[in-house]
Amino acid sequence: MNVIGVHGRELDQVIGDTQFAVVPLGSVEYHGPHSPLGTDIILAEGFAWRIESSLQPLVYPAVPFSACPGKTQHYPGTISVRPSIYIDYLTDIVLGICRLGIRNIVLLNAHDANMGPSRTVAESVTGAYTDASFLLINWWQMASVEFTQRHGLFGGQAGRGHGGPYEMSAVKALRPDMVSVQDTDLELDSCPPLSSLPYVLVEGSPQGWDGYTGHIRQTSMEAGQLIVEEASRNMNQLIQEWLDMRMKSNKEAY
Repeated sequence: MNVIGVHGRELDQVIGDTQFAVVPLGSVEYHGPHSPLGTDIILAEGFAWRIESSLQPLVYPAVPFSACPGKTQHYPGTISVRPSIYIDYLTDIVLGICRLGIRNIVLLNAHDANMGPSRTVAESVTGAYTDASFLLINWWQMASVEFTQRHGLFGGQAGRGHGGPYEMSAVKALRPDMVSVQDTDLELDSCPPLSSLPYVLVEGSPQGWDGYTGHIRQTSMEAGQLIVEEASRNMNQLIQEWLDMRMKSNKEAY
């Protein structure tokens, strides 16, 4: 259900029928000449509406503005909010949801720079509401690198990266009119992985970068449909398992 359409007199019943709230997290950020500034909003909202209605979500409007990394801040169209402001703003949003009596909240993220601040908010709010549970979902992690390679997408490569073919194929599947790759758009080779182990590399001017990265001519509707279907399936399975865990723990508490 969309919270925007809930009337005041219906609120108690809607809250009673809700298993969890969903807050999509996006950004207004340059993703290359071929991509919309609202790429992350399209993805966050698109996956929010692919949560199965049987799971009884209450979907909130996307948070559109966010902190953006230094490597995109100076590109045209990017609007970057200071991280401290973003953390305070998102904290007030989820506190308002908690005050309604909802204790299960999904932060459905489509912007890499939201990962740290959203966890900071969740850790803080669960200190005030000790019975609250936050599930932080990054949509792009809901389809594995192995999945894209197994299906032969992007020349057997991951295709990952800001504004790259993985991300933009998903946007194309959700909004076919919003992605437009032209022959004059640069194909960029991103920096190869430094290790097979997890790490974080932050640079103001990365290798193979012009406000986006990747071989963008590999963007396709077919690849996007496969990615969106796989990511949606895994996302819904994850949410179901989280709700089952929450229900079991609540029963044990009583």
